[in-house]
Amino acid sequence: MNAPLKTSTALTDVTLVEAADMVARGETTSVALTAAAIEAFKSKDAKVNALIWMDEQNALETAEALDRMRKAGRITGPLHGVPLAHKDMYYQAGKPCTCGSAIRKDFRPAYTATVIDRLHGAGSITLGGLNMAEFAQNPSGHNRHFGHCHNPWSLDYCTGGSSSGSGAAVAARFVSGALGSDTGGSIRLPASICGVTGIKGTQTRVSRYGVMPLSFSADNVGPLARTARDCARILSVIAGADPMDPTAATEPVPDYESLLDGDVRGLRIGVPTNYFFDNVDPEVGAAFEAAMAVLQARGAEIVPVTIPHMDAVVAYGSIVSRCEGATIHAQWMRERPDDYAVHLNARLYGSYSIPAVYYVEALARRGAILKAVASDVFGACDVFATPTLRYKVPTLLETDIDAGTEGAIEKFNAISINTRPINYLGLPSVSVPCGFDSNGVPIGFQIQGRPFAEGRVLKVADAYQRDTDWHTRKPAV
Repeated sequence: MNAPLKTSTALTDVTLVEAADMVARGETTSVALTAAAIEAFKSKDAKVNALIWMDEQNALETAEALDRMRKAGRITGPLHGVPLAHKDMYYQAGKPCTCGSAIRKDFRPAYTATVIDRLHGAGSITLGGLNMAEFAQNPSGHNRHFGHCHNPWSLDYCTGGSSSGSGAAVAARFVSGALGSDTGGSIRLPASICGVTGIKGTQTRVSRYGVMPLSFSADNVGPLARTARDCARILSVIAGADPMDPTAATEPVPDYESLLDGDVRGLRIGVPTNYFFDNVDPEVGAAFEAAMAVLQARGAEIVPVTIPHMDAVVAYGSIVSRCEGATIHAQWMRERPDDYAVHLNARLYGSYSIPAVYYVEALARRGAILKAVASDVFGACDVFATPTLRYKVPTLLETDIDAGTEGAIEKFNAISINTRPINYLGLPSVSVPCGFDSNGVPIGFQIQGRPFAEGRVLKVADAYQRDTDWHTRKPAV
């Protein structure tokens, strides 16, 4: 006799792995999970504004089909029956894909992103498109076209960007997982600020075919979810070579989830002595130190490291992302400049004045700098950790550049100071919740590893979550 089905309230609280495993065991159905997620959006999202569009009918029909398959003894994959929603920049044939913009508000692509195909092949359901910074180009979550996304923990505060809806929807328990994208921290920032877990893999680890581009050299696809284990399950599904994307790495993809054994004994965790802790807020610093103490108690060794060439990393990373973003938007900027938000318009215009020689230099020096990091840093440690943000999370008003709020530019730019360098280096990085500040808004820390060491950074994140409960807490919204 099957166990009794869970109630819809309980279903919105389970993690992605729990949801998939419950469907596989017959403890709940895909229809029940999907209906619960739809109801959560309908009843609570008016405050959060995480959703741009929903495909309710198709989601429920897909869920019914998956339940029939499960009854017949067929499980399509490790996400069978799990409803997800994704940052609204992933192409699905015939479905909306606004990219958070006025320019693409009516865009319906003719083909589907590889990662969406892979998620569907593993049994997941796509509920709809989530709010995001316009064309994925701000770290705060502001969006003048679809409305700003609000932090579920305190609605006046930023969600982080550009995957604002992904972080907010997972934190608010609308869905158990969502895809984001990360060009300068856009997965890790909303993960940290909304109190969830998010990973960007090594540059090229995941196919970008059918994904709105921002920067050819820095874009990454990855998940936000409740736990490191949830992220591991999704990443195992979406990572790997893709004939449709020649930049996708052919490096074999391990079963990341099987690597999560909680054992970090003898593992060396580097803590940078430079850059990442400059003027760090005392509350953030204290939460980070407490997190390191948890890992040390599990047997990890905390060691100081110096990250080489940080001035160059910061400068070159900005040049690369700005030049490539300006190139992608050049035609629209000539034809429709008024359809961009003021801050994005200004960023793109300014980027056209960067000399080509600077851009080529930034690309040419990247390999040598990464080699120095591999030698100097990963010769001394296995992973290194930093706060995801140096400062307490600001409010939406405090970072509203377009409104002309005094000091907004400085606070807006400060959000991604610690995340942007990791994209230039192309390293895998996971952000993990590790506390709350005095305003009741989450704090997170990020863990970086060698290229293609996603399994190791997830292993550290999972070990930390075994001894803490920050990731289990949920906002009242």
